[in-house]
Amino acid sequence: MTSEPFGDLIERCRAVEDDLVRRWRADVAASLRGRVSEIELDKELREILDAVLSAVSAAEGADTRSAAYGEARALLVDLSRARALQGFSPRETAVSVFALKKAVRESVGAGEEFLAFSDVIDELALFTFETYAKAREEVISNQAEQLLELATPVVKLWQGVVALPLVGTLDSARAQVVMEKLLQTLVDTGSEYAIIDITGVPAVDTQVAQHLLKTIVAARLMGAECIISGIRPQIAQTIVALGIEFGDIATKATLADALMLALGRIGVDVAAEMSKRGL
Repeated sequence: MTSEPFGDLIERCRAVEDDLVRRWRADVAASLRGRVSEIELDKELREILDAVLSAVSAAEGADTRSAAYGEARALLVDLSRARALQGFSPRETAVSVFALKKAVRESVGAGEEFLAFSDVIDELALFTFETYAKAREEVISNQAEQLLELATPVVKLWQGVVALPLVGTLDSARAQVVMEKLLQTLVDTGSEYAIIDITGVPAVDTQVAQHLLKTIVAARLMGAECIISGIRPQIAQTIVALGIEFGDIATKATLADALMLALGRIGVDVAAEMSKRGL
């Protein structure tokens, strides 16, 4: 395939490149509302323009999937990822490519060859949008993982005792994070006891109970025992009604009660320790 459909459009664009970029930059800057500096935007658009014009000049210039467009696609991937990370909308990202058509039309005119060039820009804009969508999904997924990490702290309460306070719903994804963080903390601290506090868990059903039991079994394989605290009257009734069995796993109404039990089991004289601290 040749570059004949584009006629002398590429040469004319090169001849008025500064004016073309100025028009393009103005439209893109208006859509981005000053959130990208003019210097950065100018550099970004000039690089994309040069890559696109070079690709269009190639023998396979009308095929945006050809090797000739490798550099242009790479630059558009960078642009899409940057816009996704900066929180720009799909429209704001797509305008960065679509606005090139208007700039070219105003700078060099809209002859017959412009239609072929317009088709190329449409294809590249679609590619940019698809890349943006994938990048945005990755950003959201990473943020969700980070929130899970932040929502699942493991706290060292005493030498040999750690606590895992749970707040909110315990689904499969979060249960996996809970297990991994607890096991890693047990390894790091060498703790013998882990208190899993479910005071902040709104409801305990069979699925939640199964997640808790799997975590406790995994902790036991690491040589640690678990105590469940935060068993409120409503949760106790639900557990009984559902026929959930915790077997020989110790349960307590409050975190304080669970801590006292754990300290007693590791041989800490709580009264003496409190006296030592002036409590």
